[in-house]
Amino acid sequence: MLEFVIANAIVVIAALLQACTGFGFSVLATPFLLLVYPATEAIQINITLSILISVVMLPKVARDIDTPLLKRLVLGSIVGAPLGILIYLFANPDYLKLAIGVTVLAFTILILRKHRFPRNIRRDRAVGGLSGLLTSGLGMPGPPLLVYFAGAGIAPSVLRATTLGYFLFIYAVSLILQVSTAPATTGTIFTALSLTPATALGIFAGQFLFHRISHDLFMSIAYGLLLLTGTYLVGATLLGG
Repeated sequence: MLEFVIANAIVVIAALLQACTGFGFSVLATPFLLLVYPATEAIQINITLSILISVVMLPKVARDIDTPLLKRLVLGSIVGAPLGILIYLFANPDYLKLAIGVTVLAFTILILRKHRFPRNIRRDRAVGGLSGLLTSGLGMPGPPLLVYFAGAGIAPSVLRATTLGYFLFIYAVSLILQVSTAPATTGTIFTALSLTPATALGIFAGQFLFHRISHDLFMSIAYGLLLLTGTYLVGATLLGG
């Protein structure tokens, strides 16, 4: 029972972050859900709930999508996703935790250090490929996009809509790849469905708070949590090994 309460709290906070910023659900949910569920189960729960969030939010912002950018991200992800599924299928669960911890730490540090990568068509596709690999492998498409688009000069509304459209595609593809190669258990599906109300609550709370809280303060808290969780995952895995 305690695990379920903790999982609901994680999902509410992660969905709130997603609704406020357009990013963040998988970045926050996946590492924290790993503290509650086995690695492969946590990844599939995150992907299922992320699809739900995209389906709910995308119709409201679809008119702002940058279609050429979306196409480039999708094309790249088609190459990356099949490679990522190999990680999901064959990596030791402890190595999955370690990979997620390292990924969270690396990309959060890059964001905090304000690294900038000039955009071009080839890099758009490459980022889509890396994001696709991380989605099917670890359930986390957001980190490469967060770093790449930081300071890119894209209007927040356009970036939010485009990434939501991309997330809906890559999450769906990744879930199909995972289920077709290693079918989800009934318990995993039930857990994901049972966390749906918490996800909805987080979305509505985030939309309500969008214009009512300091974005910088909220992101500072989120980055602090990511650094703490990434450090814990890496440290616990290495010490446990």
